[in-house]
Amino acid sequence: MGSKNKLKRFKENETFQNVFQPSREEVISGNFPLKGHWNKDFFKNNHPLVLELGCGKGEYSVGMAERDPNTNFIGIDIKGARFWRGAKTAIENGLPNVAFLRAQIELIDHLFAAGEVDEIWITFPDPQIKYKRTKHRMTNAEFLALYKKILKPDGVVNLKTDSEFMHGYTLGLLHGEGHQVLYANHDVYKNHGSPEIVTSIQTFYEKQYLEKNKAITYIRFKIK
Repeated sequence: MGSKNKLKRFKENETFQNVFQPSREEVISGNFPLKGHWNKDFFKNNHPLVLELGCGKGEYSVGMAERDPNTNFIGIDIKGARFWRGAKTAIENGLPNVAFLRAQIELIDHLFAAGEVDEIWITFPDPQIKYKRTKHRMTNAEFLALYKKILKPDGVVNLKTDSEFMHGYTLGLLHGEGHQVLYANHDVYKNHGSPEIVTSIQTFYEKQYLEKNKAITYIRFKIK
């Protein structure tokens, strides 16, 4: 994507009512006004709240919002030029139940209050295979502790990935720390039984992985 295109998207994001781009200072200082008030002040209902972390183009957030108008969805990514597509599609399709938030995932507990979130989706994260990068792996122990802070007591996390490494690493960590694995499938298109939403929404990259015959894996779990 050219820099002109990026700038155009950044400018357009600023005009979208479904996009929020707080500064890091605003978030860290505790002055982000929607923390604890997403449903009341933005969605204006008391429906369940679901996050997609590292949402990329926002395909999953938009796809889930289309399928479930009685649930609120927020796609979160630090790259606003990417989720511009999802935000624009949501506006064009008249979807009031989806928003996008430009922020770092490690600040998530500054953006949502304790027990504010019902469910989290992590879709095709970078597996960060090199040992030095483990602190950025989105299902490491530190991230799970962050997710637990904002999830309701019975809240669930979903991981969908094309990385066998990420799937195996996460399963091992979950079992090792005593978390509750509700469902695991190492090839959702060959082994049937996954929730319908796992196979009915395919991202741009997922379609590319499938063309290369890469297995798509899925885990649904609760953090103890």
